[in-house]
Amino acid sequence: MLGPELTVSPAPHVHSGASISGIYYNTLIALLPATLFGVSLYGLDALGVVCASVASAIAVEALFQMLLKRPVSVADGSAAVSGLVLGLILPAGTPLYVVVVANLVGITIGKQCFGGLGANPLNPALVGWAAVRITKTWAGFLDFDLALANYDTGFLMAYPLAALKAEGLSGIARFNLVDLFLGKQSGGIGASATIWVLLGGLYLVVRGMIPWQIPLGFLLGMVSMGTIFWVSDPSTYANPLFHLLTGNAMIGAFFLLTESGSSPVNRWGMLIYGLCGGVFTIVLRAWSVYPDGVVFSALLVSLFAPLLDKLRKKQEIPATRPIGSL
Repeated sequence: MLGPELTVSPAPHVHSGASISGIYYNTLIALLPATLFGVSLYGLDALGVVCASVASAIAVEALFQMLLKRPVSVADGSAAVSGLVLGLILPAGTPLYVVVVANLVGITIGKQCFGGLGANPLNPALVGWAAVRITKTWAGFLDFDLALANYDTGFLMAYPLAALKAEGLSGIARFNLVDLFLGKQSGGIGASATIWVLLGGLYLVVRGMIPWQIPLGFLLGMVSMGTIFWVSDPSTYANPLFHLLTGNAMIGAFFLLTESGSSPVNRWGMLIYGLCGGVFTIVLRAWSVYPDGVVFSALLVSLFAPLLDKLRKKQEIPATRPIGSL
């Protein structure tokens, strides 16, 4: 008599007993403080972007699954997390039709076309963001200095990384590191809330819902490469602490690179993946035309995730981690 069939399925695989929906709902909780901080700064414009992003991500995923006669799985929370992450790296006041199109591209091309949750080689939120950023007509919507010029938040409304890119060290002398850590800086609705993103990320690490190797590797990569640039020419390059506290650094470490479908599953692969992501981020900030670099760095290292999964000793069991958050 034949035994039970062996069911083989693509990642993500849950080993800890946590449910998929539980992990994604905890990710929403982890992002809530940064979301509230951003809405408190930018008001209804920020709230509109966030709500439109979450709603459109859910709607696009449900519609796509219905059209292809697949089970509608939006209740697992993955689409909501993807939409929220995208909304938090956009500036307040982004036209809502741009937000919807970004989610349309991200969810369909970045996720569902590859088979859905866990089968996607790239983070869908980042695919949507990149689609807007490389579009000549819409790229200006992601220019924080232009998008946020008319907001009165009580602190300097100049994007720190853009100031560094345009004016060098003299341009960032106006910024205080403590203020940057407290989120008093121009940027994405929630991504610039450094302390709140950090606390949310640590919450997920402590709960075991994202692997600690990826954020640790990413932050170490940023510090090491940032230090190399800084030591080589301290009159040109900013110190690594400035890089850690600005732009999408924290949200990249804990919420962008840890997306389960596009990240490695073995321990050494995760660490190297995060390390390379941090190194590429600093290189892009220093030598590319883009002020930040986290998003493109995350997309780049995701392409090497399958290769990094092969970097384990013979007979080594892959890290038993639950699916990560977006």
